[in-house]
Amino acid sequence: MSKIVSVGVSGRHVHLTQEHIEMLFGEGYQLTEFKPLSQPGQFAANEQVAVVGPKGEFAKVRILGPARPASQVEISRTDSFAIGVPAPVRESGNIEGTPGIKIKGPKGEIELDKGVIVAARHIHFHTSDAAKWGIADKQLLKVRVGGERGVVFENVIARVSDSFALDMHIDTDEANAAGVKNGDSAEIVE
Repeated sequence: MSKIVSVGVSGRHVHLTQEHIEMLFGEGYQLTEFKPLSQPGQFAANEQVAVVGPKGEFAKVRILGPARPASQVEISRTDSFAIGVPAPVRESGNIEGTPGIKIKGPKGEIELDKGVIVAARHIHFHTSDAAKWGIADKQLLKVRVGGERGVVFENVIARVSDSFALDMHIDTDEANAAGVKNGDSAEIVE
C-alpha cells in the first residue's frame, strides 16, 4: 500500500503567546485570520512583525495563530545566516537552550531570551491515518519526493494526534533544494 502525503512548504513565521501579542499590538488585541492552514484550527494571521537579529532583520514576518503557550520564531538555515542567529534544528515547541531574538510590532517590541529554531521536518498524522499505516508518534521516517530534483528526506518526525490532519511540513530551504512546492505529493518509504 502506497503511503502518499501532501507536502506543505513552511516559510519563516512566528508563534506568540497572548501576552506577547498584546505587547506588540496593544492591550486585548486578538489575531485576525488571513487564511486557514492545513492543521484544524490553525491559521495564518493578517498580523505581521519584524524579527531582528545581530546581523539584520526580516520585516513583515507572518504570525500563525491562535496564540500559543510559548513564543517561538521558525526560520530556515539560510535565514539564520542572514540575520546572525544560530538557530538549531528542533521540533516545534522544543525551545529550551535555543537563541533569542527581538520582535517588533506596531505598538511595541519584545526580546525573547529563547525560541528561535529551524523546524525539524515532520508529518502530522491524524491518529486514524497513523494506525492505518502502522506509524507511531515520534517515529523517524524516510520520505521520497520525485521530480527533476527528487530526494529522500530522512529523519522526518511523525507527529500523531487526534487534532492533526495528514500533511508533511518542510521549510523553504528543503523545498527549494528538492524542487518541491505546496501541494506536491511525497511517499513514505520507510
